[in-house]
Amino acid sequence: MAARVVKVARPQPMTRRWTPLLVGLGVAIAHFFRNLLGFARGRQDFTVYFPEQRFVQPPAMRGMPVLVQMPNGKERCVACGLCEFACPTNCITIFPAETASEVERYPEVFDIDMSRCMFCGLCEEACPEEAIVMSRQVEIACYSRRGSLWHKQDLLVPEAELKPRLDYLRPQYARK
Repeated sequence: MAARVVKVARPQPMTRRWTPLLVGLGVAIAHFFRNLLGFARGRQDFTVYFPEQRFVQPPAMRGMPVLVQMPNGKERCVACGLCEFACPTNCITIFPAETASEVERYPEVFDIDMSRCMFCGLCEEACPEEAIVMSRQVEIACYSRRGSLWHKQDLLVPEAELKPRLDYLRPQYARK
């Protein structure tokens, strides 16, 4: 049985080797003059000078997870452990304790290892109390691995600072 011969049409070698270079140069020059003309007309959105200027971040942006602090200074967390269970990277550690005056629990230890956190927001979705929220804070660089371990005191953020995120979440999850 003989095999069938199939001829493949190969592209012909370029006769003009400078054509792609000139096309790319033309695109770059067009962008240059368009930006130069926009700058001459007063448009100045070319560069954001980062520490002084910031982008307006949408409420859907997920930064690092933080604990919501109530107006009385306590955390809203009741140490149910659902965020710890929902975390796919196991970066949340909670040790619950009970209050003496009330029947509620509170987290005696609430640690998040930010070097392992992948900012997925599953802890935020699992929390029934809206106690853990993804903030807009993304600048969490540190020089050592020990610096990436955030404790409860570091994670507490007043509820007023998290208002845009909470207002975004409540209609989405049908919360009050």
